[in-house]
Amino acid sequence: MINKTEYTSFIKAEANRLGFLSCGISKAGFLEDEAPRLETWLNNGAHGEMSYMENHFDKRLDPTKLVDGAKSVISLSLNYFTDQQQLDPEAPKISRYAFGEDYHSVVKAKLKCLVESIQEHIGEVNGRAFVDSAPVLDKVWAQKSGLGWIGKNSNLINKKTGSFFFLAELITDLELEYDLLPTEDHCGTCTRCIDACPTDAIVAPYVVDGSRCISYLTIELKNEIPAEFKGKMENWMFGCDICQEVCPWNKFSVLNTEPAFKPKPDLLGMDYKEWQEITQDTFSKVFKNSAVKRTKFSGLKRNIDFLR
Repeated sequence: MINKTEYTSFIKAEANRLGFLSCGISKAGFLEDEAPRLETWLNNGAHGEMSYMENHFDKRLDPTKLVDGAKSVISLSLNYFTDQQQLDPEAPKISRYAFGEDYHSVVKAKLKCLVESIQEHIGEVNGRAFVDSAPVLDKVWAQKSGLGWIGKNSNLINKKTGSFFFLAELITDLELEYDLLPTEDHCGTCTRCIDACPTDAIVAPYVVDGSRCISYLTIELKNEIPAEFKGKMENWMFGCDICQEVCPWNKFSVLNTEPAFKPKPDLLGMDYKEWQEITQDTFSKVFKNSAVKRTKFSGLKRNIDFLR
């Protein structure tokens, strides 16, 4: 007889041992409420040039189409918060999440260890792990699993730990005990994130026009940054933390303890002049094993030049 309680406790304990901030589990199935929201968001062009968001619409809404016989979605979060900052206040800014090693490889390694532990303890289990690598609505599943609520800035927020964390999923055919009560929304009447966004990307509470978001403009956008955003980027050259920095719940953020996320001294130490004169060689050295490599040297140079 399947011992769902034992398996669930084991998985959550292993997730904690591996350094994950939190672990929640929900029943795999069609996300009926999300279908019209996603369709409207796409029809409004809020995904900008991220055409991949239009693909696999059905799989985004139903994990059973991603994993045969899927019964459970295990949602995990990994803290990346640091209080370290770039030393030159005039230097173009990089989002905190990119101060250390690329989170994709760090989280994937931990997920691999979790899967191996499950296989050893429980037996052969069919499943797939995801870290921004497939059409999975990670924030929705994390909310259903009780890891937090989706705030007005569209980030997942937790009352005890804020929002400076990555999300990942393990979709499996293992039947487990589910966290049945999604976290209550605690944004209340607060509109700090909406008021603080310099490009007006948060077009309504809980709705972000991705094509106006500084993170999109500096990372996802491959063409030239539209002239309308000149002077509105708040000196961000890769990503943006503004809507998180102003969120009252992030006063509860705790420092991460993941060695791979330790900020690179070379990155934090570069001053304004060094960024303006950055070369391909310097880029390759400073951003080795970094998420910033995603924008490539040409993309980062474009962003820096746009900020002048």
